[in-house]
Amino acid sequence: QVQLVESGGGLVQAGGSLRLSCLASGGDLSVYTMGWYRQVPGKQREPVAVITSRGRITYADSVKGRFTISRDNAKNMVYLQMNSLKPEDTAIYYCNTHTAVVFSWGQGTQVTVSS
Repeated sequence: QVQLVESGGGLVQAGGSLRLSCLASGGDLSVYTMGWYRQVPGKQREPVAVITSRGRITYADSVKGRFTISRDNAKNMVYLQMNSLKPEDTAIYYCNTHTAVVFSWGQGTQVTVSS
């Protein structure tokens, strides 16, 4: 069974940067379209960035120009570089597939942006 572990979150001031990492074990991510998602209390989890197995990328409008998703299939990892962070980016961030097949959700990594 694939296990996903997210890391790299933290507390940062507005305008700062963070780089999130997602490590998968127990499976090969290279064949999957992968996404980064975020969730705040009381709201549904939403995708913010998606990357296909071939490297095609899409972003939510709210993060375009500020976030960059990438993947390293050799390391079975997916990354999210977040720049120019805003307080509204505060959330728990998760990675998972962006397909009909969804792995068990990891614990996520908390990102808190102070104003």
